[in-house]
Order: sequence, then C-alpha cells, then structure tokens
Amino acid sequence: QVQLVESGGGTVQAGDSLRLSCAASEYIFSMYTMGWFRQAPGKGRELVTAITSSGGATYYADSVKGRFTISRDNTNSTVYLQMNNLKPEDTAAYYCAGRRGNIFTSPARYDTWGQGTQVTVSS
Repeated sequence: QVQLVESGGGTVQAGDSLRLSCAASEYIFSMYTMGWFRQAPGKGRELVTAITSSGGATYYADSVKGRFTISRDNTNSTVYLQMNNLKPEDTAAYYCAGRRGNIFTSPARYDTWGQGTQVTVSS
C-alpha cells in the first residue's frame, strides 16, 4: 500500500503563502487520484482540492478557489498544494489522501492517508 508523508506546514501571517508537499512511497502513486483535506478543531475533515492520476482534472472547494493550486509530479511521486493569500480560516491540520478512480469529496472514499501537517494562519 502506498504510504504518504506530508511536509511544509507552519505558522504564517494572513496574506502569506505556503507550499505543502506529500511524498508517496510507491511508484503506483501515478495511478492514484490525490486529495488534500483539512480539519480544523471541532470540525469535520473537508476536501480542499484534488487531482486525478493524470492531472487532467482537478477539484477546488469554493473557499480556496483562486488562492490554492494543486499539482503533482508523478516522476517523483509527489503532490503539492500551493497556498497563497492565506486567511485565518485556513488554519487546520492538512492531510493528503489517495484513492484509485475518480475524485470524491467524502474522506471515506480515500483509503490512503498521510499523518497530517499543521497550518496556522494568524491575523
């Protein structure tokens, strides 16, 4: 099974940028649709963005459209989340997750998860 390791989180100020990375352990990463979820304290885990295995299709939650960009490098088995113009409401633990097949918004449809990385945005 593919193992995922996130990195790149941290504490920033509103308006700053961060780039998260998620490195996969296996070459079959290239067959996986990959998503970035986030979970704030006391809230459910929500899909922020996702990208299909080929990179041909993406999904963005309305709250991050125009600010976040997902990309992937199948050669290096890594998916990225570029986050610009960060807001305090973006504060959460961010998780990358993978599944074979199409993009789904429900976390229950993803069977491979990273350990998460914290993003904190101060006002």
